[in-house]
Amino acid sequence: MLQARQLACLRGERRLFRQLDLTVHMGELWRIVGANGMGKTSLLRQLCGLRHLDAGDLFWQGQALAHERDAFHAGLLYLGHAPALNELLSPLENLHFACRAAGDEVSRSACEAALARMGLSRPMHLPCKLLSQGQRRRVGLARLLLASGRPLWVLDEPFTALDAAAVADLAALLDAHCGAGGAVIFTSHQDVIFQTSLKLLNVEDFAS
Repeated sequence: MLQARQLACLRGERRLFRQLDLTVHMGELWRIVGANGMGKTSLLRQLCGLRHLDAGDLFWQGQALAHERDAFHAGLLYLGHAPALNELLSPLENLHFACRAAGDEVSRSACEAALARMGLSRPMHLPCKLLSQGQRRRVGLARLLLASGRPLWVLDEPFTALDAAAVADLAALLDAHCGAGGAVIFTSHQDVIFQTSLKLLNVEDFAS
């Protein structure tokens, strides 16, 4: 599905990693690990085309990403570490806007159902500034319930601020996505139990 060959990443004068290879197939679940500051988020952003490649190449479905950008972005869902929410809007308004901004024509009722599935029925119409950190996280994660048509999910610390029940629920959701033929690449400081066989890539193995 996605292949990275000989990637390198610089931060100022410091090289975070080099000669990094990664091949992600359908149905695979990848966890990116490494100490803080070693380039986990930078790698995710490179894989999504959000950060310049200091060296190396990316391929989508066997084709150079430079020639497949539209198809790649149509098949990608990226959620960053910080929930991208407008604090003055409600969870429902934020979710509906995020879907439409990504080009996904999702109904208001579908957004309501996704938020309810994430345990946000009661605060669905409150301004997000009134929500807890865990609730804000779940607003962003509700996008996953509306993104079955996007086979590649790239998630930066998706389990942050979630309680044990929400962690288990999200793990089951990622398992289901992989079971349906999708693929997931994520970072996490937590050890989470999955049904899908978990593959690991340690960015420190590619440090200078």
